[in-house]
Amino acid sequence: MPLHASFVKKTFHFGFRAKTSRGLMNERDSWMIKIQEGNIFGWGEVAPLPGLSHELDEDFETNLKRLLDHFNAEKLNLPAGNDLELVNKTLVECIPELPQFPSILFALEMALLDLGHGGKKIIFKNSFVEGHPIPINGLIWMSGMDMMLQQIEIKIQEGFDCLKLKVGGLDFEKECDILQYIRRKYFKMNITLRLDANGAFKEEEVMYKLHELAKFDIHSIEQPIKPGNALMADLCKNSPIPIALDEELIGITNEEARRSLLNTIQPQFIILKPSLHEGLSNSQQWIEIAEKLGIGWWMTSALESNIGLNAIAQFTSEYQNELPQGLGTGKIYEDNISSPLSVKKGNLSYSGPDEWGIIDFN
Repeated sequence: MPLHASFVKKTFHFGFRAKTSRGLMNERDSWMIKIQEGNIFGWGEVAPLPGLSHELDEDFETNLKRLLDHFNAEKLNLPAGNDLELVNKTLVECIPELPQFPSILFALEMALLDLGHGGKKIIFKNSFVEGHPIPINGLIWMSGMDMMLQQIEIKIQEGFDCLKLKVGGLDFEKECDILQYIRRKYFKMNITLRLDANGAFKEEEVMYKLHELAKFDIHSIEQPIKPGNALMADLCKNSPIPIALDEELIGITNEEARRSLLNTIQPQFIILKPSLHEGLSNSQQWIEIAEKLGIGWWMTSALESNIGLNAIAQFTSEYQNELPQGLGTGKIYEDNISSPLSVKKGNLSYSGPDEWGIIDFN
């Protein structure tokens, strides 16, 4: 029976003041894709990120409808074997322009893999869905100093031993004060600190700031300067803090260009978001290239709901990667879809497919 795809737009509302480097977010739009074969269907989440997703413009929903109409017109059957590479190949051969729409490609991969496993939101049958948890970092949202210190206290009480903090949004001395506070108050605990600058540091100040931040025993810093700057390779070579590329990877859409980028810059880590980096299959390619070059990696959600978060977590568990992942966003929405995902003592766990809530398609 031919596959049929449809979608519905869902707006999720933050349960707190969600301040990012791109401004304050009160709500977040996602488009839920349903691919149906008879009475069985798989779900995917299209979640382009405002300010980062190049595909997100005034014509986005029109383009989504057009691509799904194209998908339906092809009257495809479910790819045999439920293999990720085959699913990706089938989609791109069917709709050659899909790589221009990373979040849509991700959602279609997700939905087809879900459908292939019987429509139970099982994307990959692996240790995660069998109950083996994934270590994650505790994200400290940008805010005033007092509020950030309160978040830190809560995360540590909840059992997180890896924290991720944004830098570049406050006065630099205050940011250093926060890091010093953590190191002094929790000196008996082995707290891993990750930083994310979102490209905020200027060329003339970046090395000074990296040396100042290094005093606080920092695990890594994401994107200290804006992407596309030739200085990044020198920073990765000379920085006292290991550097992780994030925004730098957006829009690099073929294997040769990806290999060239990592060979040239030689970062210590890369951070992958399937909604921004052309889905699961292309994230897989980034990982393969990075591992061959001795570059570490971890996955991060891009503020997807539990539908997208679930797919990223299951994909992550396909690899033997013990680094804490950036997958702690399941509780950010007050109206998130209920799910078997839970966070306890700094780990993301999956309890079983029967605990999923219903997605309203009316």
